[in-house]
Parts: sequence; C-alpha cells; structure tokens
Amino acid sequence: MILHKGEVLFRQGDSCQNLYKVKSGLFKVTRLHANGNMVLFNILYPGETVPHHSLISPKEAHGTAVALMRSEVEPIPAVEWYRELHEEPGKALEIALLLQEKVRFMQTRLDHLTVGSPGERLELLTRWLNDYAHGAALTDFLTQEEIGQLIGVRRETVNRLLRHPGH
Repeated sequence: MILHKGEVLFRQGDSCQNLYKVKSGLFKVTRLHANGNMVLFNILYPGETVPHHSLISPKEAHGTAVALMRSEVEPIPAVEWYRELHEEPGKALEIALLLQEKVRFMQTRLDHLTVGSPGERLELLTRWLNDYAHGAALTDFLTQEEIGQLIGVRRETVNRLLRHPGH
C-alpha cells in the first residue's frame, strides 16, 4: 500500500482494523486534545509495526498518522495479527523486539531534548531525519510549530534558528 505526502494512514479514534508494517517513508503522528491543541508526538519510520499500543491487544488509534513523503506500508489485518499472537510462540518475542526498538528510539529522542542549546537539538533532529529524508530539508516535512514540539522550543525560536543557524 502506497501513501503520498499528506495522506492519512489512520485517524485518531479509528478502531484499528489493521496494523501496519512501515516498509519505507516517514509518518508524523499527531493528537488533537479536547482543548483544541494539536500536538505532534511521534514519528514513524521504516521497520516499525504500528499502532504500537495495539501490538498485544486492540485499542482505538491514539492519534492520526500522516505520510511525510511517499511511503509504503504493509497492512496486516488485526484479526490475523492477534490470532498469530495466540498461536505462534515466537510472535510475542517479535512484538517485544518491536517495542524495545521504539523504547530505544524514545530514549534517543529524550537525550536529544536534554542536550544543551536549542540549536544543538535542532541539529540532532535534522541529522536523525536525514537518515530517512533522502536529502530533503526538515521543513519540507514538518512545520516550524511541529519542529518546535519535537525539540522543546517555541515556533519563534525554530524560525530564528532556521534563519540564523549556529545562534
């Protein structure tokens, strides 16, 4: 299944009839809060099976996943996934490894948030995304507001950093 930039993989509140193995590309996952705030809280990348919170048991989608570039995913019917989980002993280890990889990713993201200056945080995010972005600029994928949410600064700070790198 191919999705192009801006197309939705799943929406917040969806019943998640499928899980998805990300084959290529990137997705941003946003959550709309009751007060109207939209928050970018995750980036999905190749090798992941998502939604993470539904790997062991079904739960509606916590956020909305939108393709940041041309991306390929393999849909996996949830019924089939959960049947395999109960019938195949190795499936639990597969899921544990998927979750371990995501925990390690989140640890890296936390490290990036706690490093020195906002400029250093922006550089670390840019370097990480370059592994998947195929040479495209960070701002081709994310708004300044979203970049700010990922590095823990206001949009205005991101704007300043992008205009004057190194300051």
